[in-house]
Amino acid sequence: MLMDNQITALLRESSEEFRDVEEAHHRLDAELNELQKRHVLTPQEEVIKKQIQKEKLAKKDRLAELIRLYRENKERAPAR
Repeated sequence: MLMDNQITALLRESSEEFRDVEEAHHRLDAELNELQKRHVLTPQEEVIKKQIQKEKLAKKDRLAELIRLYRENKERAPAR
């Protein structure tokens, strides 16, 4: 059985959706890191931070789902 990191590498090569979601996740991570460098956030920045965290988690969940779907499809495929 393939490990998650092997499936991730395969999906990076074969799935545009996976690449797009992964890129968005990395972008959100960078934005969140920039916000977290500040010692004090305004109330508006706190709201933005929470939105970024929620969106980042949704992207991570989608990446995990794509990995799971890939694994399930490969396990159901007949052996050659």
